[in-house]
Amino acid sequence: MKKFTLVFALAAMLISCSQQNKQTEAKNNSQVAKSEWIPLFNGKNLDNWFVRGKAKWDVRDGIMTGKGGMGHIYTNAVATDFVVKGTFKISDNGNSGLYFRANPPKDNPDGWPVGYEAQIDNHQDAHTGWLWKPGKPTAKAKALITKDNEWFTMKVKMVGDKMEIWVNGQLMTEYTDSDYKKGHFAIQGHNPGQTIEIKELAYKDLSKK
Repeated sequence: MKKFTLVFALAAMLISCSQQNKQTEAKNNSQVAKSEWIPLFNGKNLDNWFVRGKAKWDVRDGIMTGKGGMGHIYTNAVATDFVVKGTFKISDNGNSGLYFRANPPKDNPDGWPVGYEAQIDNHQDAHTGWLWKPGKPTAKAKALITKDNEWFTMKVKMVGDKMEIWVNGQLMTEYTDSDYKKGHFAIQGHNPGQTIEIKELAYKDLSKK
């Protein structure tokens, strides 16, 4: 009887250790998955960003705000293959965009970024979710689903020459293009009197290691 009790206790202990190991492994995997997202905006200040153009940028109450006319704010970070996601709000009749694989033009650092833009604008035909290349709408999106003065999410995935633009969880645009290989993320300030707000922005590096 004592032998049976000892065997039973040992088996129970092994099962308990196995369960604890699985829980620890699951927790570690969860932490690794979370750590894959790299914050671009820390919610406190504009560290790791640089500004070009006339637009003015600041941070209050965890929100980055751009206003005051044409200009762009770039991340120090550069990326090739990635998924980037953020939460945005545009004011009445505003125009902005989330740029990716973008760089300031060499001949005019304050000019339009050279790269891709996921449009943010609720009033023109080439509306929020369209793909733009410098100065021109390039890939048509599905019907507009965002409104001025309301928060919405935007996600862009780009691997190789294939890109996807998602808005509020809906796939808006798919496109294939190889003009731009690597660059910064950037946010556009556009019309005088408008405001663009950002409260979350992070990316995941999908480049092959």
